[in-house]
Amino acid sequence: MTGSPERVTLVLGTASGGTGAHVKMLATGLVARGVGTSVAGPSSADTRFAFSSVPSVAFSAVEIAERPRAADVASLLRLRRLLLRAGNGGGSVGRHVVHAHGMRAGALTAVALALLPGSRRPGAVVTVHNAPPGGRAAAAVYRVLERVVARGADLVLCVSPDLEGRMRAAGARRVERAVVAVPDPASDPAAARVAPAAIASAGRPVVLAVGRLARQKGFGVLLEAAVGWRDLEPAPLVAIAGDGPLAGELRARAAELGVDALFLGRRDDVPALLAAAAVFVLPSRWEGQPLVLQEALRARTPVVATLVGGVPGLTGEDAAVLVPPGDARALTVAVRSVLTDPPLAARLSAAAAVRASRLPSAADAVGAALAAYASVRRDTGLR
Repeated sequence: MTGSPERVTLVLGTASGGTGAHVKMLATGLVARGVGTSVAGPSSADTRFAFSSVPSVAFSAVEIAERPRAADVASLLRLRRLLLRAGNGGGSVGRHVVHAHGMRAGALTAVALALLPGSRRPGAVVTVHNAPPGGRAAAAVYRVLERVVARGADLVLCVSPDLEGRMRAAGARRVERAVVAVPDPASDPAAARVAPAAIASAGRPVVLAVGRLARQKGFGVLLEAAVGWRDLEPAPLVAIAGDGPLAGELRARAAELGVDALFLGRRDDVPALLAAAAVFVLPSRWEGQPLVLQEALRARTPVVATLVGGVPGLTGEDAAVLVPPGDARALTVAVRSVLTDPPLAARLSAAAAVRASRLPSAADAVGAALAAYASVRRDTGLR
């Protein structure tokens, strides 16, 4: 692509799911397009997503945590050194672009760039992947980070309309929609795997949920909703794939409610799980463009999801039953409807196939990123 940078540095913070997968997809795609690519982020992100294993991608550990801490100063200085080095080695001035992912990584990157000499400052893109966290103090910190990102980024990409509105209100000079895609099915070896026998048990419909076991994902509401379909015959099995800080609490809550729930832990065979499910449930309090929802649409699995963030933009009006977040009763009714109404399930499956055909591919996401980088270089006067 004309105007593509010679080098891109991708920066991410602590990532356990879609953000890390998105960054790895971009890194792989950029290298394939001949762009020198490096990734800076916590060592835990490399352990989880194996950035170091991607040919020609240089990974550098920068410990960007989920919350502010004293070590942020050392991380900031290390990131500044890495960006300066990348710019010095990235060809002519202006051929280096930094693309940070997440609010914490974006704010740290913006400050690091402000500390660089003006002549060596690369173009800056920040993708905002998540909404503000719960809690007054955390939300206040998030608003400060939004302002830092808004002032420091040449372009802010957002995964949902509500985040676009927030970043414009924070004063961002350019805000556009991010393109987020799951890996192409042919490149996903997990797609051919067989679902575990525990959820393929004879005759039991599986109500599947996938995600980090954290408050944002709303799995506690799912367990409460499951009480309302225990009377169905055969009894549905709730299967939750993922790990996280609420694992013990959710197991205890399922036992307390008398809900038959199977906790599968972190999985790399989500397509196989989706293929075995009668319904996929996304009970999140907030989502952007969740990769697992895109996978569910591809699998033609009937979907029940919360009406939040970028979810309706992915499902449209007919590829999911959408319910308010945090409403266990509405979730019960929606899931019962899918489990007991085969024509409804069939309509959802057919609509999912149509929506899946319109989803962006990995190539689309990489192409959109390159276009964003080129536009940043034009708008900032860099050549």
